[in-house]
Amino acid sequence: MSPEFIAVTAVIIAAMAFDYTNGFHDAANAIATSISTRALTPRVALAMAAVGNFIGAHFGAGVAKTVGDGLVKLPGGVESLGVVFAGVVGAIVWNLFTWYFGLPSSSSHALFGGLVGATFFAADATIEWGNIVDKVLIPMVVSPVVGLLLGFAFMIALLWAFRRGNPGKLNRGFRHAQTVSAAFMSVGHGMQDAAKTMGIIVLALYTGGFQDSSTHIPQWVFWTSAAMLAAGTYAGGWRIIRTLGRKIIDLGPAEGFAAEMVASSVLYFNALVLHAPISTTHTITSAIMGVGATKRLSAVRWNVAGNIIIAWVTTFPAAAAISCLVYFLVRPLFG
Repeated sequence: MSPEFIAVTAVIIAAMAFDYTNGFHDAANAIATSISTRALTPRVALAMAAVGNFIGAHFGAGVAKTVGDGLVKLPGGVESLGVVFAGVVGAIVWNLFTWYFGLPSSSSHALFGGLVGATFFAADATIEWGNIVDKVLIPMVVSPVVGLLLGFAFMIALLWAFRRGNPGKLNRGFRHAQTVSAAFMSVGHGMQDAAKTMGIIVLALYTGGFQDSSTHIPQWVFWTSAAMLAAGTYAGGWRIIRTLGRKIIDLGPAEGFAAEMVASSVLYFNALVLHAPISTTHTITSAIMGVGATKRLSAVRWNVAGNIIIAWVTTFPAAAAISCLVYFLVRPLFG
């Protein structure tokens, strides 16, 4: 076996491991609200989220191309594959750290930070800072703000539209509606997060010389990325599910439905129209905060929200720092 084949295989295995951690780390994005409102049982919610992620992955080609071809430029060869490997491992380490403490940080930004950190000291490699700013940093700021404002506005609209309804009947109706909104959220999560792993695999194949195009996604990449994300999702990230579903705010069925519909709409727009790899974690968390603020500002546990925001801000640089260290450790193996 050639050194390039071994190196590409190592990167693909690391990418699959990241995909799995992404699944159980971000399972909460799709199902935490449905579980907390008792619209779905945990295992039914996880199974539905896994299927939704699998389906959504097949619509994420635009996001995958942005990740694989738009963030870093590598000269090729085994050393460049070491850069990709270090970036993915750095993201995995940060995912596990934040999962342990129940913090819903962004797996996406961990991956982007990992790639940038590993590339920073690599010879002849280039970071596409313009695309990093346009496709990562600006959406990192804008998507939570949009989720917060839309969540607030949509919940106000629901409250006004059903102001004369019977509370008991409305709760039952919105519990049923959450099955639909959670399914939308699961597909949107697959569009975004499975696509990022696909982009990494394509980057590895192109860098290793196993395909001529930096944007072509083989069918087996769709299927393996989707399957690993679905498997990780079904494993469940219970620590983060508890944080999103119960610790930020006490959600009712209407609030859960509103948060999921808003977040999934933002994910669909960015994946299908802008091809921007945004954070599903940031989007659903901010939507939950916006929905909760319609009760009263004090209904949102802002101390918990503050800890989450700190994790958001530190994810990119922390993953970058970890991946730098990993790169210097593994560079002799990819020399």
